[in-house]
Amino acid sequence: MTAFDDVVESVAAELSAQVRAELSRKIAAAPIPFRRTARRLALDEIEIARPVLEHSRALTQDDLLDVIARKSSDHMMAVTRRDDIGERVSSALVEKGEDRVVVSLLQNQTARIDDATYERVADRAEKSAALQEPLVRRKTVPLHLLSDIYLKVEADLRREILQRYDSVAPAELDAAFARSRNRVSRALGALPDDFDTARREVESMALQGTLTPPVLVTLLRQGPEKRTAFVLAFARLADVHHELVDKLVAKADLDALAMLSRGSGFDRALFVTLAMLIVGKDAPMERIREFGELYNAVPPEAAQRAIRFWKMRTKLSAA
Repeated sequence: MTAFDDVVESVAAELSAQVRAELSRKIAAAPIPFRRTARRLALDEIEIARPVLEHSRALTQDDLLDVIARKSSDHMMAVTRRDDIGERVSSALVEKGEDRVVVSLLQNQTARIDDATYERVADRAEKSAALQEPLVRRKTVPLHLLSDIYLKVEADLRREILQRYDSVAPAELDAAFARSRNRVSRALGALPDDFDTARREVESMALQGTLTPPVLVTLLRQGPEKRTAFVLAFARLADVHHELVDKLVAKADLDALAMLSRGSGFDRALFVTLAMLIVGKDAPMERIREFGELYNAVPPEAAQRAIRFWKMRTKLSAA
C-alpha cells in the first residue's frame, strides 16, 4: 500500500484540478492512511485541500503545522474543523491565524488547547469583540481567564461568567482568582498623585460616621479634584477594590455600575444621580428614565453574584 501511495503522490501534480479535487475527497474518506498523497493534496489550492485538511486521518500533527506555516487563512480554517487538533496545532493557529480562525478553533470543542494558548486568546479578546463570546462559552476555558476579561465583555457575557462561577466549588474559584492575581496586577496603573490625601479624607469620614452612600453624590459634584476621593469612597462602601471602581467610572460602564450599586444596596435614585454625573453635564434629562430602567433591569440575584465575585477578587488582590 505504501508503494501505491508513492505512485499516486507522484502523479497527483499532473492531474487536472477537477480530478485532484475528486482524489482529495476519496483520500479524505479512505480508512487506509495514504499519507504522502494526503500531504501533497493538503498543500494544494484550498478547494482541493479542504477535504483532506478537514477529515483525513493520514495527516499528522506535523503535517498540519506545515500547512499552517505555509498556506492561507482558508487552509487554517479547514484545519480548525478537524476532530484531532492537538495543543501544538492550536498554538500555531492562534499565533498565525486571524480572528475568524481563532473563533472557529474555539468553537471546536474537541480541539485541545493548553493554558498558554488560552492566555494569548484572552489577551487578544480584550481588544477583539469577535473572540469574546466563543472564549467565554468554551467549556474548557480556564476560570481565571474569565475573571481577567470580565470587564471587557458585554452585559450578557458577564452574566454567563457569573453563572459559571456559581456552578463551581469555592476552592476551585479561589484557585482561579489566585491564578488571575498576577495577570491583573500587571495591568494596574500608577496611583494618582492625590491618592494618599483622598484616602485620608475617606478614612476621616468613616471614623466620623459620615461615609454613607449620599456622600458619593457630594464628592462627584465637587468636580475632578474629588474624583479620587469618590472612587475610594465608593470602593469602601461597596467593599471592592478601588481599581475596579476607577475603571468603571473611567469607561462610564453604567451596566457594571448598576450591578455594583444594586448589589451594594444603593437605591435607585442614588444610582440615577451618580449615572447622570458620571456621564457628564451634557447628558439630556430624558436619560434619567433610561438610567432608572437600567437599575431596575438588574436582577437582585445577579447583583449578589457580582458582589461576591468582586469581593473575592478584592480579598485576593490584597493578599
